[in-house]
Amino acid sequence: MTTAEPGARPRVVLGVSGGIAAYKSCELLRRFTESGHDVTVVPTAAALQFVGAPTWAALSGKPVSPEVWADVHEVPHVRIGQQADLVVVAPATADVLAKAAHGIADDLLTNTLLTARCPVVFAPAMHTEMWEHPATQANVATLRARGNVVIEPAEGRLTGADTGKGRLPEPGEIFELARDVLARPGATGGDLAGRHVVVSAGGTREYLDPVRFLGNRSSGRQGVALARTAAARGAEVTLVAANVAVPDPAGVKVVRVETTAELRDAVLEAAASADAVVMAAAPADFRPAALSEAKIKKADDGSAPEVRLVQNPDILAELSHHRPREGMVVVGFAAETGDETGSVLDHARAKLARKGCDLLVVNDVSGGKVFGSPENEAVLLSRDGSTTEVPRGSKAALAQVIWDTVSSRWQTS
Repeated sequence: MTTAEPGARPRVVLGVSGGIAAYKSCELLRRFTESGHDVTVVPTAAALQFVGAPTWAALSGKPVSPEVWADVHEVPHVRIGQQADLVVVAPATADVLAKAAHGIADDLLTNTLLTARCPVVFAPAMHTEMWEHPATQANVATLRARGNVVIEPAEGRLTGADTGKGRLPEPGEIFELARDVLARPGATGGDLAGRHVVVSAGGTREYLDPVRFLGNRSSGRQGVALARTAAARGAEVTLVAANVAVPDPAGVKVVRVETTAELRDAVLEAAASADAVVMAAAPADFRPAALSEAKIKKADDGSAPEVRLVQNPDILAELSHHRPREGMVVVGFAAETGDETGSVLDHARAKLARKGCDLLVVNDVSGGKVFGSPENEAVLLSRDGSTTEVPRGSKAALAQVIWDTVSSRWQTS
């Protein structure tokens, strides 16, 4: 494989197969081109029945053909795959998944898949029965075993009146996952394949009455980034989402919760089959001792009601000290500020010892830093005493470092 020179635009092949969701790939193409990627669109003949070649050519700025016989002197059936930094097939039909798994090359797209030596991402879209068929599942397993990333399809409205699993994930989320794959130079994808990971995200709410609640400023961005990057690296991902303010990541099972008690139940249930749990959510430490069934009214005399709080369960400590699976890696997050009793890291080291997790990701949140921001910086404290500083950058970049660290613990355990 030839790779792009430093500073050159990443070369992406967008394969489009013949499903009704082909129209959504126009949006995916636009996101790639507008973010500076050099995109070559390779549709199948069936895809052109849904979206014509002029549309793809206009959006990509390049001629488009499904044939191996077009521009033969340039040997496109070999060169396109050889020169790519990433191949994304969206939508990927059951037919294309089957051909890719079995090495069938009867058009330009399937030839490209055989010659590509870069990461390949498949975004399946088909009816539920087709996705769940044993043949399709066997083909998906084969592709994943070879290091390809096959995104789990979304659930929702399909063709006609049907609903179920098989819907193409939203183009924006496919794009973000693809960028995560590209962010790991030299990787072929799938290094977390065969692993089930659980990630919690967002901030819990503890209700005072039917209207008001105690909450926090967590947006869920870091947890979603962790889930997305794990999926991009081939893991089976369960995201326990507590009131997150960002879209669901592609290819991830999402379990929605509101309160800390609900978060605890969902995390412990998913952890029963997990190889790693990353507690990126911000659960409320306290909840009201009593929940008013009616909205609490203002008093005419201007007085305010007194709210008695009780402590919530410590999910991270419980999970760390009573692990449902041997060898499971547990990662915690600590949003800390320094005070007269110690620095941010002083408090974090004490928390690591108290919680008993393998890794603690420490954020200095003085002045509201980190919350709601697309960027993050952190210090990773390990139970073995090692410390890793991660400079300010995207939350996806921090997520990659965390998964690298978790993966290294699996390899040494």
